[in-house]
Amino acid sequence: MNGDFRQQLRAWLADNLCGEFAKLRGVGGPGREHEQYELRREWDRKLAKAGWSCLGWPVEHGGRGVSTQEQVIFYEEYAAANAPARVNHIGEELLGPTLIAFGTPEQQSRFLPKILAVEELWCQGYSEPGAGSDLASVSTTATVDGDDWVITGQKVWTSLAHEADWCFVLARTEPGSRRRDGLSYLLVPMRQPGVQVRPIRQLTGTSEFNEVFFDNARTAKDMVVGEVGDGWRVAMATLAFERGVATLGQQVGFRRELDALIDLAKRNGAIDDPVIKERLTRSWIGLEVMRAHALRTLSRKDPGYEASVSKLVWARWHRELGELAMQVRGPESMVAVDGDLDEWQRLYLFSRADTIYGGSDEIQRTIIAERVLGLPKEPRA
Repeated sequence: MNGDFRQQLRAWLADNLCGEFAKLRGVGGPGREHEQYELRREWDRKLAKAGWSCLGWPVEHGGRGVSTQEQVIFYEEYAAANAPARVNHIGEELLGPTLIAFGTPEQQSRFLPKILAVEELWCQGYSEPGAGSDLASVSTTATVDGDDWVITGQKVWTSLAHEADWCFVLARTEPGSRRRDGLSYLLVPMRQPGVQVRPIRQLTGTSEFNEVFFDNARTAKDMVVGEVGDGWRVAMATLAFERGVATLGQQVGFRRELDALIDLAKRNGAIDDPVIKERLTRSWIGLEVMRAHALRTLSRKDPGYEASVSKLVWARWHRELGELAMQVRGPESMVAVDGDLDEWQRLYLFSRADTIYGGSDEIQRTIIAERVLGLPKEPRA
């Protein structure tokens, strides 16, 4: 059964990543989200029409209800085909499963078909200038005014907010509440006068992250996912979906980068340096450990702390791969030809952020120390 699924997918990708879409091979992804954006959106729609998106969603919500193993196969084959980064992944992989688990029937019927058809794109309104990885410190507020919520505050590092139609926002809805209490998970339209998006220029020169300002922005009262005041639980569920099966596809991309770096080291003679050879070997071992941990995590219904371990492992591994790429390339790695970055320079610069976004290393270590090892809590102001 799984073999048939793999062969069908492999054949479909080979038949369809051609013509106009052939130029999308290897396009997009972290640090490169600006590449061929509109054509990649059309590609996502092509996937959806052929039934190759929202695979894990239940059939009654428009998905295919496939097994976790088949989802793993999809991400592996998709990455192996060098298919483009998806533009609909925040809606498909984060919000969609969250709405299926916690949304009302009305919310599900309103939003899920639009996500499935790639007609509405989403962004994630979690981090703030004063609450990055410490998500419980969010200060964006939402108050009731008639039939609406009125949202005021600022979010930051909001990926693809400049392209999004909607944002799921973690906001404080109970005045005077602290930490995890009094938070709600709101669905907020982005295209309204009360929302301003400002791009953040990155080291790579691109701007896929943004600041988002909510100045009396509005959304309807029924746009709360879960109960009012229960936003922390819903937000944590979304993060669990974010660190789920898609990480296997991410690792296939990592392996392609590592294989290309090993090939470069062989061609330019850097492989003869015993230090570089050892570091490349350790990178290969680290990737194997990463895959084993990911597969073990997926076998658990509630991954819990394993998600924090996974984030720590892959973020540090990828950042070190970027550093190793500079060492393999040698002095020429310091020069950008005509001001343009090559793939290795872009990898090095963007991977500096890997240990920060999605939960910094410090926060992940604190979670493991306090919730798993039972160590004393870190003093907080």
